[in-house]
Amino acid sequence: MQYIFISIFLFFTLNVNAQSERKIVRKIHKFQKELNLEFLDPTTTILDSLGQLSFEGLEFYPVTTKYRIKASFKRTPNEKPFLMKTSTDRLPEYVKYGEASFEIEDEKIILNIYQNIKYSKIEEYKDDLFLPFTDYTSGDGSYGGGRYIDLKIPDNEFIILDFNKSYNPYCAYNKKYSCPIPPIENDIVLRIEAGIKDFSEH
Repeated sequence: MQYIFISIFLFFTLNVNAQSERKIVRKIHKFQKELNLEFLDPTTTILDSLGQLSFEGLEFYPVTTKYRIKASFKRTPNEKPFLMKTSTDRLPEYVKYGEASFEIEDEKIILNIYQNIKYSKIEEYKDDLFLPFTDYTSGDGSYGGGRYIDLKIPDNEFIILDFNKSYNPYCAYNKKYSCPIPPIENDIVLRIEAGIKDFSEH
């Protein structure tokens, strides 16, 4: 009788986990589809007129929950604001908001998470956080200037880092934009084969 109970419990647990994973994957595909639609829509695209004519869609690594990570989050409240380097002379003001720690492929990773000072004072964006990073795919599969992940201030000691939702800086598509350069502290010593790939005009 106990064996039957355990079997039923395991069946339902595995089924719930499978359903949860499918739901996560659907949300990631939805995010990627919406990003493509932004580029296709003349009212929202960042591509110039020539780029719009040749655009055939963004390319992504295969979706995998391996790169959707529940990281430990540590707030760093006494950091001083600084001017983040960009691809131009523009120097937006950011502050290190906290650190995300996790382990993947036997590597212990700590990434800095930032908050834009200007936008933190605007009600609509006051909970927004910014994770710029580079990894071993940068310049070898993904954009050489790194990629970004948008985050929200977590309400506990964990934060979800979904690299499947990483995206390129605008200047990867149009040189008229000014884009933050990921600080060296956020260089991941692994290939993160998730999220968006490098952009090439067709």
